[in-house]
Amino acid sequence: MAKVSSEQLGSESIGKLLVKQAVPASIGILVMSLNVLVDSIFVGNWIGSIAIAAINVVLPVSFFIAALGMAIGIGGSSIISRALGENNREKALKTFGNQITLTLLVTIVMVILGLYYVNSLIPAFGGKGDIFGPAKIYYTIVLYGVPFLALCMMGNTVIRAEGKPRFAMNAMIIPSVGNLLMDYIFIYVFDWGMEGAAWATTIGYFLCFAYILYFFLSKNSELKLKWSHFGLDRPILSEIGALGFVTLSRQAVISLIYLLMNNILFGLGGEAMIAVYAIIARMLMFAFFPVFGVTQGFLPIAGFNYGAKKYQRVRESINTAILYAAGLAFIVFVGLMIFPAEIAALFLSNRPDMSADELAMNTFVLEHTPSAMRWVFAATPIIAVQLIGAAYFQAIGKAVPALLLTLSRQGFFFIPLILILPNYLGELGVWISFPIADVLATLVTGYFLRKEVRATLVEKP
Repeated sequence: MAKVSSEQLGSESIGKLLVKQAVPASIGILVMSLNVLVDSIFVGNWIGSIAIAAINVVLPVSFFIAALGMAIGIGGSSIISRALGENNREKALKTFGNQITLTLLVTIVMVILGLYYVNSLIPAFGGKGDIFGPAKIYYTIVLYGVPFLALCMMGNTVIRAEGKPRFAMNAMIIPSVGNLLMDYIFIYVFDWGMEGAAWATTIGYFLCFAYILYFFLSKNSELKLKWSHFGLDRPILSEIGALGFVTLSRQAVISLIYLLMNNILFGLGGEAMIAVYAIIARMLMFAFFPVFGVTQGFLPIAGFNYGAKKYQRVRESINTAILYAAGLAFIVFVGLMIFPAEIAALFLSNRPDMSADELAMNTFVLEHTPSAMRWVFAATPIIAVQLIGAAYFQAIGKAVPALLLTLSRQGFFFIPLILILPNYLGELGVWISFPIADVLATLVTGYFLRKEVRATLVEKP
């Protein structure tokens, strides 16, 4: 994979540059998504469908804490990209140092609170009945590794801001492969059950952290920090907070959606219905990896060229990114519409030692998942406008519109829909809320993106 320096972000062909940035990002996201997917398949086949439901309950809590690191990373990386575009290297270094300090402080506090309130959080997120025990085991172990995950997410965005997508890709591949290897050893060979799944995940987080630490200490990174850069700087923190709040708000809404969905679905069909959603949630993480890769690749290109006032290149990057992402989203859509039953079957097995209850639960999941999956992904071809549009405002440092557009689909549309429609349509009301929210959010994002481009991306004579 060709190397991309920060200077090339402002000079190389947008199409080629987006490919160089997006392909490694897509590969990295693919491997991470496969990790989540295969991890769930291992857990479902070697432990049982109740274990998949248990992990689905834990994910929103641990991911929210980890998302603090991602929020700090994306907020700070927007500053770093623009600072490098303006040739202000000292501001880039100070921002990076503040990102590290802030990530450590915030995530450690959140982990302490998460462990203290463990018995309240798990039931609140749907960990009731038979799900509570395995969910608590998984949650307690994984939470110790979450600060490493937060640092990884923060560091990965900074690597991209430097224009080094290949290293960012490696940072996602290494822990994913490590996690799957540990899954096999701890679950299949040692028969550690949920403890094995949790330790495999935690070791994967640490491997990611180790690689990112190596990158920034090596000659590959342009950002060589001094102790003075770690001291918190109020203006930089304010800007990181404003921009990072967009990402954090999105993850907070996602966690709220998990809470609502798990509880609503538990009321509609018990543990089995949560297992259906767990499979679909894994596919939501996995299926969009090429679209998310284009979005990740787009961010540093747009941010750097906006900072350098090369507005025609910014316009070109928006159009090219939407075109690439839409094409990839359509391919994903076709696959999911044709093979939903086969996908659902991958997560479950009919082991000889299964109880009648487990067999009944698997049968329920296999019957309900295909139609649910088709509804959830029905509007996939149009999601490119949502993702690229919201990412653009974040890349150029406009926090308020970035926040509103990011929250439009899940916060303003999806949550009201799932609170209303299931009362009239039952299970169907849950699943059709997904495409309706996608359509509404795409219309809103497209309107504001078009308005912003016409108003601001004009080359000065």
